[in-house]
Amino acid sequence: MTESETMNAELDLLIGLNDYERPQDVADRAAQAEELGFDRITTGETTGWNIVPPLTLAADRTDDLGLSNDVVSPYGRSPAILAQTALTLHDVSDGRFRLGIGSSSPAITERWHGAEFDRPLRRTRETIEIIRTVFETGSPAYEGDIFDIPGLDYERAVPDTPPAIDVATLGPKATEMAGRFGDGWAPQLFTADGLRDRLEDLERGAELADKSLDDLRVAPIVRGVASEDRERARELARSTTAFMLGAYGPYYGDSVAEQGYEDVVSEIRAAWEDRDTDAMAAALPEDVLDDLAPAGTPAEVREWVETYADIDGVDAVRVGFARGVSEEDKVTTMEAVTGAL
Repeated sequence: MTESETMNAELDLLIGLNDYERPQDVADRAAQAEELGFDRITTGETTGWNIVPPLTLAADRTDDLGLSNDVVSPYGRSPAILAQTALTLHDVSDGRFRLGIGSSSPAITERWHGAEFDRPLRRTRETIEIIRTVFETGSPAYEGDIFDIPGLDYERAVPDTPPAIDVATLGPKATEMAGRFGDGWAPQLFTADGLRDRLEDLERGAELADKSLDDLRVAPIVRGVASEDRERARELARSTTAFMLGAYGPYYGDSVAEQGYEDVVSEIRAAWEDRDTDAMAAALPEDVLDDLAPAGTPAEVREWVETYADIDGVDAVRVGFARGVSEEDKVTTMEAVTGAL
C-alpha cells in the first residue's frame, strides 16, 4: 500500500502540457507519478498539444496508473470523434482511460474552434448521450435538438466495459446534468462548504437517473504548491488563484462569488481591467486563499489535501500546480501530497 492510499480519497495529478518540451516528457512525468503513488494522471487540452499522443505515451510507460483528459470541448470534435478517441485510448491503456468533457468557454469555442458558443448545456448533454450510444451499440445514430445523425457502424468491437465519462461543471443546473448523465464530476475552485452545497445538486441529478453519489467519481481540482519557502509558495498560489478568478472568463469568478466572496471577486476583476496582476493577487485575502488552494510548507499542503479528501462524497483530489513553479517545487508538491517526503 502506498502512502497516498492512507488518505480517504485517491490522488490524481493534473499535468499541464505546456510545461513540457515534448509529449515524451509527459510520459516521464506519468511514470514518476505512478512511482510516487498517484492513482491517476489527467491533462487538459485548449490550444496546445492534442491530448492523444501524450496520453498514449503515458499509457505505454505505466502499468496501473489511471489516465484521463481534463477536459475536451463538445465544440471542438464531433461526438463520434470523441467516442473514437475514448475507445482508442481505452485500448491503448488496457481499460485505464476515463473521458473528461465540459462545455469549455466562449473564447476557445469561438476564437479557436470557430464555432458559436450556443446552448452549451444542451450540446454537452447530447454529446454525452451520443458517445454512450456508440459505446453501447457501435453507432452514433441519434435524433436530438442539436444533433441529427443517421449513423454508421464502428469498425471494431465495442468493449464490454467502455470508458467512464467525467463531466466538468460549476453551476447548479450544469452539475445536476453531470450527476444525471455522467460517471464522474470534476469541479474546480470550490471551498469545502461550496463543494458540499454543489454535491447536493450532483446528487439530485444522479437520483433522476436512478443512481446515487456512490456511482459517481467526484474528483475536485485544486492548484497549489508546497515549498519550504512558505511565503514564496503562498505568493505563487495567490497569483494563480487570483488570475483564474479575474482573467479566465466569468465562470470561476461567478462561482467563487456565489460561495460568499463577491466583494473579493469584484476587486480582483477591477484590477484585471487594468491588467494589474499584482493588484489582483493583493486583493485575495489569506483566508480566501486558504479556502481555495493548498499552499505552504509540505506539511501544510499535505494536511490541506487530507482535509479536502475527507469531505463526504469526494472520491479523489486532483492536484495541479500553481503557475510559475519550478521543477523542484513540483517534485516537493508531489512528494508532499503522496506522503513520500
